[in-house]
Amino acid sequence: MPKKWIWTLAIGVLAAAGGIFWWREGPVAVTVVAPTRGPAVEAIYATGTVEPSVMLPIAPRQAGHLIELNVDEGSRVRKGQVLARLDDSDLSNIVKELAARARFARTHYQRLQELVHRNVLAKVELDRARSDLEAAEAALKRASAQRDFMILTAPADGLIIRRDGEVGQFIPVGQAVFYLSCCAPLRVTAEVDEEDIPRVQVGQKALLHADALPNQVFDGEVQEITPKGDPIARSYRVRIRLADPEKLQVGMTVDANLIVSERKNALLIPSTAVQNGVVWVVSDGRLRRQPVRTGVAGAVRTEIIEGLSPDTQVVKTPSENLREGRAARIHSSSPAPVS
Repeated sequence: MPKKWIWTLAIGVLAAAGGIFWWREGPVAVTVVAPTRGPAVEAIYATGTVEPSVMLPIAPRQAGHLIELNVDEGSRVRKGQVLARLDDSDLSNIVKELAARARFARTHYQRLQELVHRNVLAKVELDRARSDLEAAEAALKRASAQRDFMILTAPADGLIIRRDGEVGQFIPVGQAVFYLSCCAPLRVTAEVDEEDIPRVQVGQKALLHADALPNQVFDGEVQEITPKGDPIARSYRVRIRLADPEKLQVGMTVDANLIVSERKNALLIPSTAVQNGVVWVVSDGRLRRQPVRTGVAGAVRTEIIEGLSPDTQVVKTPSENLREGRAARIHSSSPAPVS
């Protein structure tokens, strides 16, 4: 092989080796950020639904065809207000018949009283007439009550949140025609994973967000934790009292964050900077691995409890080619994101 080609090959090898050395040992471009101060919030995430604290089904105690509807979904009603009527024509006829029998029994009893008073009739006949009168009045009272059951009235002041019935429809005994929200403000019922439930306590602060109201955050407080979990969903039901229930509506889905701890002046860095309890920092132009102790870790920011000072330059997103002591060329510098 000519010497010219040998020298060319040698120069190429040296150039390649130099390039590899530069790639491995030369300055590496990194983006750094400075830690910031801000609130660090540790929270348990759950999803829930806005529901009435008390929801009463209103159903007839006698079957019949629905002949009158006086309210609809969304109507506010007062206690005792007539909401609907079922056809009571058969029961009304029975009441009339029993009322006539009761009147006859009362007249008969009064006549026998006079006869007994004159000693014309034995007292046993009067006792039998009294028994017939009491039986007739009891039957009339029972039939009248059954007729009254065909009228559906509001058991309390509240809001009709659901109606299941149309005029002309046959309504069986016990089938709810209305559902009434009453007697207490709306609340949120949320499902919390069984792994998180030991950290949930009654009185705990909650922050709520509804997709239907994207620009608002609602305050709440844990009101109740069900003692028995769902073994299939592996979750527990938590009820949250709303600070301002009037702004939400029944059936809205919400995201709930149950606050476990909150520190207002925590040292924060981007969560991307932390890898297995270690961050990379730039000191005197060179890279250095820095072990840290973390606190609240979020999707965007992580709290640093120990290991960093506020003026440290932290590599925002470490790459695999970072090594201890390697020279660093700062590509850009920006503060940690706010959220």
